[in-house]
Amino acid sequence: MCTPLPSSLSPSQAFDRYEAIRHRLPKAAAPGAATSVADLGAVSAEYDAFVFDAYGVLNVGERPVAGARDRVDALRAQGKHVLVLTNAASFNRAETLEKFQKLGFDFSADEIISSRAVCEQHLGAVNGVARWGVAAPAGFDPSDLPVEAETLGDDAAIYADVDGFLLLSSAEWTAARQTLLVQSLRSAPRPLVVANPDLVAPRETGLTLEPGFYAHAVADTLGLDPQFHGKPFPSVYDEVERRLAGIPPARIAMIGDTLHTDVLGAQARGWGSVLICDHGLFAGLDVRPFITQSGISPDWIAPSI
Repeated sequence: MCTPLPSSLSPSQAFDRYEAIRHRLPKAAAPGAATSVADLGAVSAEYDAFVFDAYGVLNVGERPVAGARDRVDALRAQGKHVLVLTNAASFNRAETLEKFQKLGFDFSADEIISSRAVCEQHLGAVNGVARWGVAAPAGFDPSDLPVEAETLGDDAAIYADVDGFLLLSSAEWTAARQTLLVQSLRSAPRPLVVANPDLVAPRETGLTLEPGFYAHAVADTLGLDPQFHGKPFPSVYDEVERRLAGIPPARIAMIGDTLHTDVLGAQARGWGSVLICDHGLFAGLDVRPFITQSGISPDWIAPSI
């Protein structure tokens, strides 16, 4: 039987849920010192490359964070490499670039790494899947993917006919569709691939439930092992390090708003980490009790970049 799922989570509930699925996440390395600084200007000399999360760091929903563009420009002026590593998987490559342009940033396509793009590189290697059923945003075109795909809706026959499931977006996902997914996988286990491992994302109106939330709920119910692409899982870090070839891991800093994705993933790779606490998951909260409880401690804590 499926446990009824909530329609939203508070920051504390999201943290508790991350702790509950901790056994599926990479192992943390040695904790950082969690030194408080005013902004990235205080630590720019420590690193050669800065890898930015998007939501809660560069933007909140459709609103850019004040001063974020200026900070990115300042780091470039110092000769630093800047990249974006985003778990937002609703957009294809062109749409992702356009999104950041609309927010006022001037990142090039080569400076943006999305979990969806990395996930797409791995879909062809999933054994036994000729056709994918996709949890997708409104207006999704299956031909955008490099594999044969069909959008998952409310027709149980589609769930039965596909060879594997891909979770890109939860924007159109419903409790009824989650039930169809669980029922279909229970009757015929197949691969479940997740292009956005986040449990929640900060928006202007609060936290939205993301594909990772629904994937972990399936895993809890059925005992299967989803394949995740995105922070904190390895494939996206492989791509970052490929693009930053020659820079030692300790000279790369991940800038994010969550402990269990941004900081944990960075520490698993030997990167530095900066937790941003004013705009994302921990906005308005004292982050230090969460650090103590989880044992995931960043190198630095800053209110904004």
